Amino acid sequence: MPSSTADHARADADLLAAHAAGDPDAFAVLFHRYHAPLTRFARRHCRSPEDAADAVQEAMLAVHRGAPGFRSHATVSTWLFRIVSHKCIDLRRRDLRRLTVDPAEVLVIDPTEAIPTAHLVHLALGLVPVDQRAAVVLVDMLGYPVADAARLLEIPTNTVKSRCARGRAKLSALLQAAGAGH
Repeated sequence: MPSSTADHARADADLLAAHAAGDPDAFAVLFHRYHAPLTRFARRHCRSPEDAADAVQEAMLAVHRGAPGFRSHATVSTWLFRIVSHKCIDLRRRDLRRLTVDPAEVLVIDPTEAIPTAHLVHLALGLVPVDQRAAVVLVDMLGYPVADAARLLEIPTNTVKSRCARGRAKLSALLQAAGAGH
């Protein structure tokens, strides 16, 4: 096995090419070189440290398998960060799918009961159409920029904006109607 000084001197592209050619040690060097920065990056883009660890692990598996297909139009580091970014988005997308509520499962709002505001908003949100709800949750509740929400939902940014506007209007009307009985 090469010394760590020699490993450090090897360029990322050389390590990736060596891994693709069957060098059993090259990927380990690349993995150790980028594990910490990729993990820091993932932690800024995931909801939990566990999700960040999962994103990095899935990304490195993808790199391990995809090394022979790497095209050097980008640097290896850019490629690695892009893959981790996509894995973080995939995890957020899975979280978003869990947020969707079947309107048939939403309880009827009884305005005569003292319902905490957060619960009331949650119930009303369940009555907003799914496409509008997804946009509102991403932009207004999770704080995603419109462009990121568009990427997550795989729709144009203007569609996100219009769905947010319609969803907010529907949510506002539902909350006003619920508040009218108090």
